[in-house]
Amino acid sequence: MGIAEELGQKQFKSVRQKAHLNIMFTAYWLIEQTKKVLKPFDITQQQFNVLKILKGRYPKSCASNEIKEVMIDKGPDLTRMIDRLVVKGWVTREVCPENRRKLDITITESGLALIKRIEPKLNKQFIDQTRISDKEASELSRILDKMRA
Repeated sequence: MGIAEELGQKQFKSVRQKAHLNIMFTAYWLIEQTKKVLKPFDITQQQFNVLKILKGRYPKSCASNEIKEVMIDKGPDLTRMIDRLVVKGWVTREVCPENRRKLDITITESGLALIKRIEPKLNKQFIDQTRISDKEASELSRILDKMRA
């Protein structure tokens, strides 16, 4: 179904407005699809994003401000989110020996194992539900990058 049908809107002010609405609508649709995959693992999309960031830095630790800089959704309270990830055993938090005001956050083996279990399901969901080829995905990514440049 096209965006006009999805929104029940016959006309748009311009093709750019239609594209803008389509991007926003699709972004929220993708978020909902991702939430469905993550729900059985008792993890939110934002928490998973933090784990992925920490995995990318592993085995090194990361400070909260470094995580916040590269998060996709910068809205949530990162301190509380880290607290929840510590309680679940997916990350550790320790005082930095060089700067006692800084906390070093590191993904645990349990956190790495969780990502390993989730990623194939997310990849399958993306392939199954987006119905675009690798070439189209590459072109879409190029266009989206151009929009933000």
